Amino acid sequence: MASEPILAINNLHQHFRVSRSNTVKAVNGVSFNIFAGETYGLVGESGSGKSTIGRCAIRLYKPTSGSISFCGQDISSKLSKPASESLRSSMQMVFQDPMSSLNPRKKASDIVGEGLDIHKLYSSKAERDEKIIEMLELVGLSKEHADRYPHQFSGGQRQRLGIARALIIKPKLVICDEAISALDVSIQAQIVNLLKRLQKWAGTAYLFIAHDLSMVKYVSDRIGVLHLGYLVESGTTREIFEQPIHPYTKSLLSAIPIADPAAEKGRAAISYDYASSGISYEDGDDRLVGGTHYVRATEPEFALWAGSK
Repeated sequence: MASEPILAINNLHQHFRVSRSNTVKAVNGVSFNIFAGETYGLVGESGSGKSTIGRCAIRLYKPTSGSISFCGQDISSKLSKPASESLRSSMQMVFQDPMSSLNPRKKASDIVGEGLDIHKLYSSKAERDEKIIEMLELVGLSKEHADRYPHQFSGGQRQRLGIARALIIKPKLVICDEAISALDVSIQAQIVNLLKRLQKWAGTAYLFIAHDLSMVKYVSDRIGVLHLGYLVESGTTREIFEQPIHPYTKSLLSAIPIADPAAEKGRAAISYDYASSGISYEDGDDRLVGGTHYVRATEPEFALWAGSK
C-alpha cells in the first residue's frame, strides 16, 4: 500500500438548508483515506449519507466544512479551471441507475467515447474508434453494440456501458454509487467481477458505496460503516466481519441471512436503537456509556471503535 492516500477526507460535514429553520445534517465529521489500487467500501442504511459523501468527493456538492484532498491537492474549496479539468480526468463515477445516467439520444460508442472527446485523448478518429471498441470488449460487450442506443440494452448491459464510460480514460479513482443495487443477483456478481478485473487492468482505486454487506465483503479491502451521517467504525474487511466492535455494525452483520436453514432458524438478529442506546455520536472521541468505554482512533484511515469493559 502506498504511503500517501489518493483520496483523503478529513472531518467532512455536509448540511443542506431546506428552510429558514430546518437544516438536514447529512454528513457529520467523517474522515477516511483511500490508497491507490484499493477498494474502500462504504456501507450503511438508506439515508446514512453514503451517496452524499461520494458526491462531495467528486465535487458535485460543495462541502459545508472539512477538507478533501485528491492526489495531494485540496479540492474542497473553489477549483480553478486547470484543477477542475485535472479532477474530471482523474476521478469518475458510476451511478446507481444506468438508464437515467446515459443520454438516450446518443449511441453507445458516443457515450463511452465522451471522456476521450472532452479530454482530447486521441490523435485520430481511427484511434478513438479503436479505444472505444477495446473498452466495450473489456466490459463484455462487442463491436456490434457500438451503434445501439441505451434503450436497446438490458439493465446489466447498460451498467457495463456506464463502467466503460468511467474507465476508458483510466482514472485514478472511481466512485461506484450503488452501482449494482438495481440489478438482478446473478448480474450483480458479473458486474462486481468485472469491476475487480478492470481494477487490475487500470490500477484504479474504488470508493464502493453499497448496502449489500455480502457484496461489499467480496469486493472491498477496507470498510467504513456509516450511521446517521457519522462514520461509526472503519477497518479492514476481516476486522469488520470477524471482530465488529460498534453495536450498529454488529446489528448490520446479524441481519445477513445464513445459507443453512437449521442455523438460520435458531439465530436471532441483534437490534440497535440509537435513541435508547445511550451512545452520543456528537460527544467527541472518548465516552463512558453503559459500562463500556468507546474510543475512536485518531488516524482517519483506521478510525476503529475500540471497546473494553
